[in-house]
Amino acid sequence: MPEVLILGEILAEIMRSEVGVPLSQPDVFLGPFPSGAPAIFIDTISRLGHQAAIIGAVGKDDFGDCIMNRLKEDGVDCTFINQSITKSTGVAFVTYFEDGSRKFLYHIGDSAASDFLLPEQNYYHNLKYFHIMGCSLMASRKFEENIVYLVNELKQKNVKISFDPNIRTELMKNSDNLRVIDEIMKHTNILLPGREELLMISRTTKIEDAVEKCFENPVLEVIALKLGSHGCEVFTRGDKFKFGTYPVTVLDTTGAGDCFDGGFISALLEHRSYRDAIKIASAAATINTGAFGPMEGRISRETVNKMIDDNKMEAY
Repeated sequence: MPEVLILGEILAEIMRSEVGVPLSQPDVFLGPFPSGAPAIFIDTISRLGHQAAIIGAVGKDDFGDCIMNRLKEDGVDCTFINQSITKSTGVAFVTYFEDGSRKFLYHIGDSAASDFLLPEQNYYHNLKYFHIMGCSLMASRKFEENIVYLVNELKQKNVKISFDPNIRTELMKNSDNLRVIDEIMKHTNILLPGREELLMISRTTKIEDAVEKCFENPVLEVIALKLGSHGCEVFTRGDKFKFGTYPVTVLDTTGAGDCFDGGFISALLEHRSYRDAIKIASAAATINTGAFGPMEGRISRETVNKMIDDNKMEAY
């Protein structure tokens, strides 16, 4: 029985080997890499020692086998990953630019990604957190409807809702996407946004105003704001503090935010303080950026603890 559950897209990722090569021109790709924000998150939870499960689907093909083998190897409960015999595994292509930005091209709509089935109710017996990725809400109507359904069901079982808005402009189809995000926000206990996402979902232009607006939600407990190379900032109703970045040679930023989420929720499962949680989250994200591929950083309890112990950084 999982402690943490996620429902969302499971993808193979194909990545440009060089910076600055548009997806519109022929050139070299590397991959496939196991990916999809929900899969990266849940894999991190499992590698940090917690029972973790994902609901989703892949094709019964080589890309699907690549992903399934990796998740099982890392200890993720894959019982409710359906392997479709009629549709192929979803794919994301990504390229990087000199300014640090990325561009994605998704093949999800007609893929196997949405061919999932929900577990029976007793599967949720030991569940502590249901994590939601905003990109999953936008990936398909089936994802959206089932995520909203599970939120309403699991809140009645005192399961906490953690939410990373993780807005992908390539997946946003209309303003209705923000309406669904608003619905999720009403039930969110743990919010894990980036700067632009926080401003977008709060309809404000300043971080201070966005934080105040979000805390109008009475069930919201904490906001862990991800600021990329500038570190992160944590807000509660009675405190706020910042944390910097651990030293690393950055090879690939894809998946870092998802690993941050996994580290943060793992720490909360262990009843750590928010100040400890931000260290663990930042260490997991940093380790991930030091490897090429969205799930390839060697994240474990040992490597995370070593990074924290070696650097002696504190929140301020």
